[in-house]
Amino acid sequence: MKRPPRPSPYAPDTAVPLRALPGDLVRQIQWRFADRPELQRAVLAVRRAARGPVAHLVRSGARNDREWTAAKAGLLQAYDEAGVAALLLDPEHGGLFAGPKNLAAALVAFEMAWVDGGAATGCLASHLGMAPVQRRGTETQRRHYLPRLLPGPNQLRAAFALTEPLPYAGVDKGMLSGKVRIAEWRDGEEPVLHVEKRGRFITNMDFADVVTVAVESGDRRIQGSCMVVLEKGDPGTFDRGTPTKKLVHQLASTRDPVFSLRVPASRIVGGYQILNGSLVPNHPHGEILEAVFRRTRVPVGLMTAAKLLSAVEPVVRYQRYRFRGDASTPGTPRHELGLQLKQDALHRLIDVWATGEASASLGFCAARLFDAYDELEADKDRLFAARGIDGVRDQLRALQEATGPAVEYVRLLGKPAAERGPRFATLQQDALVQFAVLDAAIAVFGPATKLWNTGHGANLMREAVSLMGGSGLTEDCPGFLGQKWMDAQLEATYEGPEAVQRRQLAASMTNVVFLAQLRQWTHELKEIAGAEPQSGACTLGSAFDLWSWTLDHLLSGVDADGKPLYKEARHGVTFLMADALCWLLAARCQLLDVRELQQRGPAIAELAADLPGQLQFLHDLCRVQAARAAGEAARICTELVFGYQRHPQWRDCGACFHASHVQHLEETMPGIEGFALAMGEVVEKGGAHAPKAGPCVSFAGFEVFESKRKRLDGCLVEAHLAKDRAAAALAKVPIPPSLDY
Repeated sequence: MKRPPRPSPYAPDTAVPLRALPGDLVRQIQWRFADRPELQRAVLAVRRAARGPVAHLVRSGARNDREWTAAKAGLLQAYDEAGVAALLLDPEHGGLFAGPKNLAAALVAFEMAWVDGGAATGCLASHLGMAPVQRRGTETQRRHYLPRLLPGPNQLRAAFALTEPLPYAGVDKGMLSGKVRIAEWRDGEEPVLHVEKRGRFITNMDFADVVTVAVESGDRRIQGSCMVVLEKGDPGTFDRGTPTKKLVHQLASTRDPVFSLRVPASRIVGGYQILNGSLVPNHPHGEILEAVFRRTRVPVGLMTAAKLLSAVEPVVRYQRYRFRGDASTPGTPRHELGLQLKQDALHRLIDVWATGEASASLGFCAARLFDAYDELEADKDRLFAARGIDGVRDQLRALQEATGPAVEYVRLLGKPAAERGPRFATLQQDALVQFAVLDAAIAVFGPATKLWNTGHGANLMREAVSLMGGSGLTEDCPGFLGQKWMDAQLEATYEGPEAVQRRQLAASMTNVVFLAQLRQWTHELKEIAGAEPQSGACTLGSAFDLWSWTLDHLLSGVDADGKPLYKEARHGVTFLMADALCWLLAARCQLLDVRELQQRGPAIAELAADLPGQLQFLHDLCRVQAARAAGEAARICTELVFGYQRHPQWRDCGACFHASHVQHLEETMPGIEGFALAMGEVVEKGGAHAPKAGPCVSFAGFEVFESKRKRLDGCLVEAHLAKDRAAAALAKVPIPPSLDY
């Protein structure tokens, strides 16, 4: 008698009920601000503005007009009342708390974008306008401008003008049409500059009082490029320009301004020197942009993550209520679940939700890394000053010398504490070593957040809209999903299109310090898998392992024509590997956030009733996302490993069967003839062969890759059981009676 199959412990009917959607307490633990009451208060204040005045404007149709209206201008007061300006400034400039502000900015962007992407952009635009001054300005410039971002009679609104009305402007930092010349330079006096600049798609231009612009020298007496602060009262032309004819982000002011102004040289961000009769800015514009953009990529990435997570509740509501039908009876499955009776509807929503979780985890992890980086950067600068290390080249040389110790530190970090020895403590106290480790990480996490969140996130927003049927493309769509989908297309181009992020990743992800960290993460994932085999950690560990092997192969390998596989201009290789890495990093961050909740959640009494269901559901989403990420990475790696090899030719076939040999072998090895014929590897007399390009591809030399790929394939077991279980929980989760925005 055939024994019935043993029921899986991960079947949908064994799922712990999901009693509620994840709330603030869960997110505070996951995103590591449960111990930051000032950030919790800020989140609630920004949320009131987003789900109050901002949501009211969207509902009233304000997005149908690209002009900056009085109603939209009222949002500026809402942002001020929410304390956004004070949240992002240091106490000496009127801010609320000391220390880095990257996580704070990320939370602001997330909460605003939960309702509207244009509001999120406009909310942070003044700080972007003054970010060059905050990051690289002189102390005098900081004292003069930053406190005036706060509400008051002398409040300033700022804008940032980098892009030009030229193709690809803003992508290549060397491509600037803005010019700065010396208009007047009297002996013993400060030079007066003439700045000409045309901006394109510049946020805040309807009301900006100051604009920070990037310009290059148009005068032999000025060396290089710089950034300059322009004020609307400066002599000359301060033309706010025509409104941009945009289809998205209509709650942000956007115009194409024109400037032709005379300003004192003291407006050059970071100051200048006079060398051999020439004015030399202390910071070229590219250096300032890198300091600003490497941080601001993260909030933009989180804007798309917020869109995905905010789509869940509206889609659940639509699926349950829209398809009840007039004849359904309360209490029946049709009445209670509607379209969620169908597995496809649930599975597709699970994909959207899992992607939202992963992208949020990646973004907030990057924000925390930048906070840690900013703290170490100050220590690094003090150390350089104490050692007399001055100038960019000397600093780069000092950091390069820290590479070896940084790799050693990461390697020791992966060992048990008892085995690390005194060397570990020494390296842990070395500011340059710690800085090198974090610098290698943020060089990857920053562009990865921007690339994956906005790129793949925009694709999943289309999926979310499609789950709303025709309602997704109407003005009154619950959750404004149609507008969010359109906004996501713009956010994917912010701070340079996807090629810019891929290019930076291609260079940064081969850093030996980063690769040492990646190996340590792989080991960590394997350890997690040993303790929690259903977490998806084994899948990710195997995927990271496959990616690492592939990268080593590409770095040292050549294609069929003998050309190196991995080099800067070969985007068909480098960009694809960057994409694969982003998938894996996001899934890893998601897993670590759920583990954080698993470890800290039980101590929170308010979570006691809901935590088991929350943990199981979030673990299932991890498993789903890990399988998807591993599948994408494996596909890319397999394409690159074999895609640059030539197909074997019949004339080169040294392992083919010849017809006479097969017949002879059949006498002693019954069945080999059928095998050979099935494989198409038989060559007849006269050279006739199967109608294909050549004998089947041999995997000689790629046995290790094949082994790792097979191991990864095996790690995908039970991924769809987890998806079924998550779908079953999703179909039963209670939702509030109505949306709160």
